[in-house]
Amino acid sequence: MLGLKYLSGFGNEHVSEDPRCPGALPEGQNNPQVCPYGLYAEQLSGSAFTCPRPSNRRSWLYRILPSVCHKPFQPLQEGHLTHSWDEVEPDPNQLRWKPFEIPKASQNKLDFVSGLHTLCGAGEPRGRHGIAVHIFVCNTSMLDRCLYNSDGDFLIVPQQGKLLITTEFGKMLVEPNEICVIQQGMRFSVEVFGETRGYILEVYGAHFELPDLGPIGANGLANPRDFLVPVAWYEDRQVPGGYTVISKYQGKLFAAQQDFSPFNVVAWHGNYTPYKYNLENFMVINSVAFDHADPSIFTVLTAKSTRPGVAIADFVIFPPRWGVANNTFRPPYYHRNCMSEFMGLIKGHYEAKEEGFQPGGASLHSMMTPHGPDADCFEKASKAKLEPERVAEGTMAFMFESSLSMAVTKWGLKTSNRLDKNYYKCWEPLKSHFNPNRR
Repeated sequence: MLGLKYLSGFGNEHVSEDPRCPGALPEGQNNPQVCPYGLYAEQLSGSAFTCPRPSNRRSWLYRILPSVCHKPFQPLQEGHLTHSWDEVEPDPNQLRWKPFEIPKASQNKLDFVSGLHTLCGAGEPRGRHGIAVHIFVCNTSMLDRCLYNSDGDFLIVPQQGKLLITTEFGKMLVEPNEICVIQQGMRFSVEVFGETRGYILEVYGAHFELPDLGPIGANGLANPRDFLVPVAWYEDRQVPGGYTVISKYQGKLFAAQQDFSPFNVVAWHGNYTPYKYNLENFMVINSVAFDHADPSIFTVLTAKSTRPGVAIADFVIFPPRWGVANNTFRPPYYHRNCMSEFMGLIKGHYEAKEEGFQPGGASLHSMMTPHGPDADCFEKASKAKLEPERVAEGTMAFMFESSLSMAVTKWGLKTSNRLDKNYYKCWEPLKSHFNPNRR
């Protein structure tokens, strides 16, 4: 959308003030006795006060009224969010979903909140350790409503339709093939422009970071300067009919009323912000000699656990790239993993399963559940002439990988009615090529 501006850099100390109020940021201190323009100073803390400086996250917001000015929260029965992982019996099978259906607005109006559905997850928000994967389908914008997540961070992956997201820090336009992260506690509202669908990775108890590069060196993968942060924008708007502030708290939704817009932050500074990233900017690393490299080389963001090298969740993409490996089966290898692998498809055709895995659908290969290329892919790749080729042209698949063993919700297995019960059949045509007399 024309006119939107951004600040550049991942985790930077940013400063921003709406140009309508120059000098709105206090000079030399955070909370003066009287703030410029009669604003209120409010700190938003994304980490404990005493966290080491490299991991300490907070921002100061200078707003027309503080966020504490609202009526009491009441339970809100809306959407299909849950963190109850025992609704149905565990299912260790390979699971695949057809594209999740978006209702027509004429039949059922859904905004971003009412269109949220939890598909799978593990852990528990009260213990501040775990993840959840949600699907959102919506056809109308949030009107005089905003959401904030008390439980954790949202990594949002739009698949169909663009999102104009208004936050306390400013506005972001997020289109398919881009992602955004709305961190814990940040209020936001989503405007859509038609039938819209996407995926959300929610992480409790950790924030997303750029992965360490190790021997890769100082540059590569997702470069810090390509992450964009909105600039300050405010509205001084009274809402006599009531503005609804929705909190996701301990896995449930609650709503409170107030008579003004929460997007009244005139200026802010800090390193705790929402941000977005264009997946086309990812600098791909790949094998240039032989063998298929592990997919960790495609990690965009990671939420680390307390165990070195083990993530609560990784966000991994499979972008267009060159395949040049010699004497190599180039598609993904057959695999049993100590991690859970949830995959989605933004556009195109995923190389290991060109049929059945569709944009707007998903798959889950649970901990130690075998998976890999389907029979057609195996036969073609085993006989293909090995020459430099473009892989995944026009495609963007992604993976939410987690060290946690994820359970699937009742909505995912039954209510959504999108589970592909024939998924296992894509491997049935695989046949033995074993010949003990020939190497």
